[in-house]
Amino acid sequence: MKKALLTAVFILTCSIAANAQLLRFGVKAGPNFANFNGGDIDYSSRTSFHAGAVAEIKATTNFSIQPEILYTSQGADVEGIGDFNLDYVAVPVLAKFYILTDKLSLDVGPQFSFLVDEAEESFENESFDFALAGGLGLNITNSFFVQARYTVGLTEVSKNADVTNQVLQFSVGYLF
Repeated sequence: MKKALLTAVFILTCSIAANAQLLRFGVKAGPNFANFNGGDIDYSSRTSFHAGAVAEIKATTNFSIQPEILYTSQGADVEGIGDFNLDYVAVPVLAKFYILTDKLSLDVGPQFSFLVDEAEESFENESFDFALAGGLGLNITNSFFVQARYTVGLTEVSKNADVTNQVLQFSVGYLF
């Protein structure tokens, strides 16, 4: 009876430990270098930030899904008009292809962003932004990671201008 109970506890403990490695949660933050793309507007990039929560769902040894929820400040500085500060809650869902197992990954996927705040000078902005994201991730340790990502908007930012968002992000994060 004792052997059966100890065996069951051992199997349960190993199962919980294995499942803990399949799903991990964490936080990340870093700078954004945002700009608009397209249109006949004279604009320049603006430096801002992003921060939020991240999860990694391990599917195989070299493939994971990484959903995130981020607060991200984007937009551009428009010559003669002012700053267009567009704050979004972004939900990227990235496929992570590990080039070096558990170290270096190529990350690609869609990003769904919902406008939550806009600068006073803004021009009839759309409340939803759909984008494609791609970049690289590097796990420095089992918990600490860094990422570089480029996001290209596919929907127009405004009803009045033919421009889309483009953002270069650098992140530092921690997985628990």
